[in-house]
Amino acid sequence: MAEDRFIGVRITPLTRRRLRNFVANRRGFWSLWLFLALFAVTLPAEFIANDKPLVVAYDGALFFPAMKAYAETAFGGDFETEADYRDKEVQRLIAAKNGWILWPLVPYGYRTINYDLPSPAPSPPSTENWLGTDDQARDVTARLIYGFRISVLFGAILTVFSSIVGVMAGAVQGYFGGWVDLLFQRFMEIWSGLPVLFLLIILASIVEPNFWWLLGLLLLFSWMGLVGVVRAEFLRARNFDYVRAARALGLSDVRIMARHVLPNAMVATLTFLPFALIGGITALTSLDFLGFGLPPGSASLGELLSQGKSNLQAPWLGITAFVVLAVMLSLVVFIGEAVRDAFDPRKTLR
Repeated sequence: MAEDRFIGVRITPLTRRRLRNFVANRRGFWSLWLFLALFAVTLPAEFIANDKPLVVAYDGALFFPAMKAYAETAFGGDFETEADYRDKEVQRLIAAKNGWILWPLVPYGYRTINYDLPSPAPSPPSTENWLGTDDQARDVTARLIYGFRISVLFGAILTVFSSIVGVMAGAVQGYFGGWVDLLFQRFMEIWSGLPVLFLLIILASIVEPNFWWLLGLLLLFSWMGLVGVVRAEFLRARNFDYVRAARALGLSDVRIMARHVLPNAMVATLTFLPFALIGGITALTSLDFLGFGLPPGSASLGELLSQGKSNLQAPWLGITAFVVLAVMLSLVVFIGEAVRDAFDPRKTLR
């Protein structure tokens, strides 16, 4: 039947009921679309906020500086280095050949310094800098766009990898039980007691932290959040009749875990994923706020919060970072509530 298929994939009655429950939560449903829209807008940030033009027409030819670097000599200049398109001389050279420049919506990158501010940095919002500038004369709007993207990507990647490790660890514990479960639980008690912040401070003094370094370090501890849920599901299901029947038929433990027990455990796991995403975003924001996160100069919401704390005379910095974080985390919370309602067997629609 047509109503049982979605983009060529057959939808079971159970999946249809879950989708209807999710849509019935209007707050979560519209939060999902709004969050996806914000992420879709910020994902191609280089084409929205950049100090390099999207297109440059010069002497009958088209150039795309946002995707490729061009030397100043390509536009009749004297230097072999990359052209500075904000320089008045470069703009004059382009205009001399009947050329034109198409700038992005925000003509600033997250590291671009505005040297033509009407007042000392941090400067208030204006028609040129919509949300003002920070204490280093960098455009807040551009840094906000890049910071939103990197926060969501960091939280999503951390959630995916920590979920994989946590599901595997919980599955092994719950399925085999006994000494395997006992030893693993003692290991987790010791591992969870390690001071993560102190380790970050020590390691940050040895190596310069970056995106992947922080991701790997937080992954060492974030995987434990899902172990308890998955372990409980495997402990409950390992003695069910269909699992015993699969063992009697000679199926391997790995096949039984992956094909027969894991689908039941994933129901509880999926409801925790939006809240795990929140944990990843707030972890990166907190580290950046304390100065142990991304390298200096990186676009970061936590660094913007830190600037707001240090520059109380510029309230637009703290207010902007707070509003963006509040909206972002609220949307994810609402999505998580809708996902929880969708997988709740007690939720039914009349």
